[in-house]
Amino acid sequence: MSRKQQLLKRHRRNKRVGLLIGLLLLVIIGVWVAWWLPFVLGVLAWVAHEAWFADHLFYAPGEDYQYRFAADAEVAGVRFEGGRLLADQPLAADATLVLAVKIKGGWLGRFFDPVVEVSGGDSPDRQAFERGVNGVRFLNLSGLAPVLMAGELRLRGRFCSVQGIPRLWAWRHPDYSAQRVMVIAPHADDAELAAFGLYGQAHAPWIVTLTAGEIEAEHYRHMGLDPVEASRLKGRLRAWDSIAVPRWAGAPEAQCVQLGYFCLQLPAMRATPDQPVASREADLMDIRLFRQFNPFPLPADQDGLPTWNNLLADLRQLLLTARPEVIVLPHPILDPHPDHICAQQAVMEALAGLEWQPATVLGYANHLHDNDRWPMGDAGTGIALPPQFDDALELHPCSLPLSLAQQRDKAMALGMMHDLQPPAPFKRRVRRWLQRVLARRSRSPYGENEFFRKAVRRHELFWRL
Repeated sequence: MSRKQQLLKRHRRNKRVGLLIGLLLLVIIGVWVAWWLPFVLGVLAWVAHEAWFADHLFYAPGEDYQYRFAADAEVAGVRFEGGRLLADQPLAADATLVLAVKIKGGWLGRFFDPVVEVSGGDSPDRQAFERGVNGVRFLNLSGLAPVLMAGELRLRGRFCSVQGIPRLWAWRHPDYSAQRVMVIAPHADDAELAAFGLYGQAHAPWIVTLTAGEIEAEHYRHMGLDPVEASRLKGRLRAWDSIAVPRWAGAPEAQCVQLGYFCLQLPAMRATPDQPVASREADLMDIRLFRQFNPFPLPADQDGLPTWNNLLADLRQLLLTARPEVIVLPHPILDPHPDHICAQQAVMEALAGLEWQPATVLGYANHLHDNDRWPMGDAGTGIALPPQFDDALELHPCSLPLSLAQQRDKAMALGMMHDLQPPAPFKRRVRRWLQRVLARRSRSPYGENEFFRKAVRRHELFWRL
């Protein structure tokens, strides 16, 4: 069981215990006070839970985030003076900038998302944090170096205060978009969620999607299809998405590849590398149904077997064909999704002993262990660094700023993805309405799915591996 599954299991257990205690209290109130009062209190408690306490947050908001960065990346002479953030050391305009400060939520910050407003220049930003926050957090100031050097950068807390002595780190990066880029996507839409801005600026990028994403096809069952037909239709649609949608960003069709392995079966494949692992829902043992849009043949096309060894053979051929200088893939520690972990492991195994090696490997996280809402805040705002409570690993962030036009193009790309189009379940729609009305949370102007809020931001955040 993964760490995230353990946290979720504990969270659900605690919720059940809390629900039982609450029901017991309501029964006591109904017996000793008034029979109708428990019904009123029960409705109010449910509304309060959906509006303010429904986030999956598996840590205390009062904990400090813990990051370890290279000592030579820290900027000297950083301080607050007259409400402005100042730095003595010159900074490159395109540097990735990360600022550590203590953020303490006010009492209203337990009901509304605490936000740090970053002002100065012509591009103000807002970065949100957990309700009840009271600890060290890491703001992403990438793209604001000129404003900082001009002495015009100001930070102001809304439903919180910015405290403590600031610490700033800066990293320079080459222009990755000028190099040969290959994005590894475990599922259709992972490349767009994590790296649409990066590969959209790159010259002739490669997009390699590992799985068809055919499971959880309830939306298609509502059309009258049986479970197997629905799963196969969903897989074919997502295979098409993985080939067609990158064209919106200018990726050549001949460099968009769908490997067609089965969703959530990569861990089982890796456990028995030479044994085929069938789809959970599509009643298939042949991956070629989901490869029909590929521009050229691959090794596993010969037998169509969903094995780990076939996946490695496919990846080796693609790596030798593309010879990417930059590979973008899921971060092996920050992103806990089992297919994402295996995608990174497969690429690393395929690279072992290969005659071609990339100069740079960048990791991304489309999912987190500890916080299902991250990146917190509204669409179009900045991405602060995610929760991290283990500084054993030295991390190296790389933040790519996106213009408003690039954000809109990214939103349109996500809108083309069939998996992000179905409406949310009724309960989730009610919850979001309550959060908009009572907790002042804004919906994304681009779409209903949560990824339109989480992924369409002014930054794309990567980590050098």
